[in-house]
Amino acid sequence: MVNKITVVGAGNVGATAAQRIAEKELARTVVMVDVADGIPQGKGLDQWESAPIELFDSRVVGTTGYEETAGSDIVVITAGIARKPGMSRDDLLNTNAGIVKSVAEQVAKTSPNAILIIVSNPLDVMCYVAMKASGFPRERVIGMAGVLDTARYRSFLAMELDVSVRDIQAMVLGGHGDTMVPLISYTTVSGIPITQLMSKGKLDPIVDRARNGGAEIVKYLKTGSAYYAPSSGAVQMVEAIVRDQKRILPCSAWLQGEYGMKDVYLGVPIKLGRKGMEQIIEVSLTADERAALEKSAQAVREPMAVVKL
Repeated sequence: MVNKITVVGAGNVGATAAQRIAEKELARTVVMVDVADGIPQGKGLDQWESAPIELFDSRVVGTTGYEETAGSDIVVITAGIARKPGMSRDDLLNTNAGIVKSVAEQVAKTSPNAILIIVSNPLDVMCYVAMKASGFPRERVIGMAGVLDTARYRSFLAMELDVSVRDIQAMVLGGHGDTMVPLISYTTVSGIPITQLMSKGKLDPIVDRARNGGAEIVKYLKTGSAYYAPSSGAVQMVEAIVRDQKRILPCSAWLQGEYGMKDVYLGVPIKLGRKGMEQIIEVSLTADERAALEKSAQAVREPMAVVKL
């Protein structure tokens, strides 16, 4: 347990993440910040009132300012507008960039030693914005990308094979968008290569569904986007840091030569511990996977080049 974790944004993703952080007792105090007066205070109070039933002692508070967030160990940034049907993650670019820039600047003043976990979309570019605005080193600005994408991929495989999700090991790299790269060569079921259990004809549609997992939910909801799985992904990262678990998870990281790429945020396997990103792990890729990863990096570089900082 750490002393304080802040979640910026009290919408569906932020509020769900705050509740899960509290229920896991990852911090003594969980602070929710939002510009909409009354929303974070009301949701925070509601969550705290669930404590006697769910049996957690993490105090949840809501606020519209950053004074109560001072000294946070971890800050999860979910603030920004959500996607609507027909919108890509990149359509959110400059609106959310302005929001994330302001948040990162505030956090840098009040919690200069915090680790930032970015959830706002378009995710990889928002990581870049947060790193530049905060001035934090890359080890302390990490994006929740592949954790969610991998969870979707694993869930679809479990449905198709009718097996437990616990037995499916997989990893999705690349940008958090339509160019993400599920690694078929590293996908196994209890160590059995997925290609021994499923034909290419069945596997390819699952890979495509994973790539479009967020858009599928947006289409169903019509007025919002996914939040249960995204909040779970963010909290898995928070828990790995708080408990110094040294988890190997696919997250968006600032590459400085790894995978032959430089100055770009991209989803890659990293080791997460109490200091944040402790190591970027380079795995061998097939020629097709490497080509797909480079294509994904280019898809991130293009909006990075035009984002207004």
